[in-house]
Amino acid sequence: MSKPLAAPDPGTVEFETVDDVMALVRARGGRATSSRRVLLDVLFEVEDHLTAEELTEAVQARAPDVHISTVYRNLEDLQRLGVVAHSHLGHGPATYQLAPLAHAHFICSGCGTRVEAPDEWFGSLARNAKAKLGFTIDPHHFAIVGRCAACS
Repeated sequence: MSKPLAAPDPGTVEFETVDDVMALVRARGGRATSSRRVLLDVLFEVEDHLTAEELTEAVQARAPDVHISTVYRNLEDLQRLGVVAHSHLGHGPATYQLAPLAHAHFICSGCGTRVEAPDEWFGSLARNAKAKLGFTIDPHHFAIVGRCAACS
């Protein structure tokens, strides 16, 4: 079993390409494997949220021998490095995307409509949580469930 990749200092992860991420992986003690590269290629090509199963399907279309456990392990390492973020959008499985693309969501409990919420809407909440509770929030992790205009 390989040791976990060392996490970078908060706010210091910057990358624009798959090669940037692979260099970060190596710099933090990880291996630049072909399965990790294929997974990153897929993540860089899609702009939507994908489940681990959907990512595995896309990875296996290019590299059929990559097992879903390898995809999960790579996702965990990439999350630890701040490259990938996962979100829970309602009652389904977690979804993944590149961290710089992460954003908050509203989900309608009536029809399931998913709406991206601008991060600035959470600024006041984040400041209050930090000032009054010493708590840093992550509005990207869970969706806020409510009712859309059509279902209200």
